[in-house]
Amino acid sequence: MNFPLFLARKWLRPRRDFASAIPVITVCGVMLGVAILMIVLAVMTGFGDTWREKILSYKPHVTVRSVFGDMRDEGAACAAVEAVPGVVSASPAILMPAMIRPDGAEGAIPVSVVGIDPDRPSVLAAAANSIVDGQFAPVDDGAVVGADLAARLRCRPGSRLLCYSPLNLRSADELHLPEEMTVAGVFDLGMRDVDDGVLVCSLGMARDLLGMDSGATLVQIQVEEPEKAAVAAELIADALGPSYRVSTWQDEDRVLFDALRTEKTMMFVLLAFIAVVAAFCVTNTLIVVVIQKTREIGLMKALGFSPGRIRSAFVLAGLLQCALGETLGLALGRLVLENLQNLVAALASCGLDVFPKAVYGLAEIPWRVVPGDVAAVVAVVTAFCFAASFLPAALAARLDPVKAMNQQ
Repeated sequence: MNFPLFLARKWLRPRRDFASAIPVITVCGVMLGVAILMIVLAVMTGFGDTWREKILSYKPHVTVRSVFGDMRDEGAACAAVEAVPGVVSASPAILMPAMIRPDGAEGAIPVSVVGIDPDRPSVLAAAANSIVDGQFAPVDDGAVVGADLAARLRCRPGSRLLCYSPLNLRSADELHLPEEMTVAGVFDLGMRDVDDGVLVCSLGMARDLLGMDSGATLVQIQVEEPEKAAVAAELIADALGPSYRVSTWQDEDRVLFDALRTEKTMMFVLLAFIAVVAAFCVTNTLIVVVIQKTREIGLMKALGFSPGRIRSAFVLAGLLQCALGETLGLALGRLVLENLQNLVAALASCGLDVFPKAVYGLAEIPWRVVPGDVAAVVAVVTAFCFAASFLPAALAARLDPVKAMNQQ
């Protein structure tokens, strides 16, 4: 065995005294630092993945709008788009704000009304697969609402709703009567902004709300590879010409994803200070070892051991503590992540709701471990521990052998 490594293991070997607890505390400090960093980065990555998945479940990959306002030739636009390679489907739709209230009730609440063509593939496939009551049938006067919105309206399949057109806000001299709708189904995507603020109806009903005989306000497009939507958007823009404005799902929600990336980076930087604290623990442990082994170090130097070998032994001692703490920290972090929902449920049963859907807009805490994030955590912690080992290693290497051997 390499002699510095032999010394490092010997010095860190537990003994039956109080001082043996110091290396254990150091390893626990490194373990907690690694575990916390791993858990936070995994949860932040999970948030990004979940938002991406849920956004793509009810939003188109590519959206086409006319630069002149409403689209009157939506059929020709859809045909041109469907001829573009990589496009799965294209369907006209109407997206608008409106006010709704249950029939016979007082007070209306604002919602986003999405009018879709029931005869074409819908981009709201996830909503169709997430029906908790009734059925996904936005045909004729049928409407599909989110679970939270249904709870606020106290409605269920078969209930009647009155939907007020946004045209009432454009002119004080005209009055547009509300359209009557029947709740056909209730969906639950586990996303508060959608479950509490979206109503899906037929394209014909949406046209009636806007006073349109035909046409749409946009075309919703699904592509084969959502991550390459920008490439498809360029091809679609070339096929349609300058009269249309094309945007991707990344463009529509760029602020959200930029905020998530920035928050993840800042959390990593701030929580990296935990690794600094763990590094100080390594330094303290090695200083104690230097004090305990002063006479032994002096004897080795008197026998001809070079300062470099003494220094290497202490650096390896610090790295051994670091490696053990990192291994235990990664295992602890994985264990916590695997049981994260159980921990949240246990806290909620005690009256401490640490992840309310009303605040975060999600039904459960998402997480995903990325190998690159794990490598970054290990690299940062190792670098701090390596740097922290040099101070006591330098002190040990500079000891005078005569003074060290005579120390009581």
